[in-house]
Amino acid sequence: MVDVYNVKALDYGSAGDASATIKRKLKQLGVDSTILRRIAVASYEVELNLIIHSLGGTLTLKMSPTEILLVSDDIGPGIPDIEKALQEGFSTASEEARNLGFGAGMGLPNMKRNADEFSIESASGAGTHIRMRFQLQ
Repeated sequence: MVDVYNVKALDYGSAGDASATIKRKLKQLGVDSTILRRIAVASYEVELNLIIHSLGGTLTLKMSPTEILLVSDDIGPGIPDIEKALQEGFSTASEEARNLGFGAGMGLPNMKRNADEFSIESASGAGTHIRMRFQLQ
């Protein structure tokens, strides 16, 4: 199973829609509730990062009998310092995002903490690619 969700930059009105759909779908498929919670947190965080920090992108869900992959790809502007971005509390969120209650600097740390495997590739002026794997068995 492969599902792709398009996420628009700065579309705060749809924030959480893709991750809610992913959670609902995986729950219907009988994914263990502990794993489901971890996927829900990670998918929400990556979806919000696409909305807040990118110029738009996709969130892809790939499910096999043994694992679930969440892959996020955006079209920029990229992350100039990934190590810094992975620090809890570090945020480059806009004032608008912060006023809406987003941008606390926990997105990437929460993704990394909840995934069994986490990787991120990015550079300033380029897109960002995030891959999270969740073991089902």
